[in-house]
Amino acid sequence: MTAATASKPQRQIACARCGAVFACSQSADCWCAAEAYRLPMTKAWLEDCLCRDCMRKAAAALCESWQAAQSG
Repeated sequence: MTAATASKPQRQIACARCGAVFACSQSADCWCAAEAYRLPMTKAWLEDCLCRDCMRKAAAALCESWQAAQSG
């Protein structure tokens, strides 16, 4: 942990999709920064962060949608 992240407390939030409570460090040290996918924030005004499971499900659905559009 760096001095910059040490001064910024983690926030406890509920997943916008499933309601699971998880910690967000609001920095590059957050668990979501290590995920393979970055989701578009088109619904940022409607939804807050997603938990790990919902983020992965949303990324898989986005990938499937993109693949279907490319094939047909």
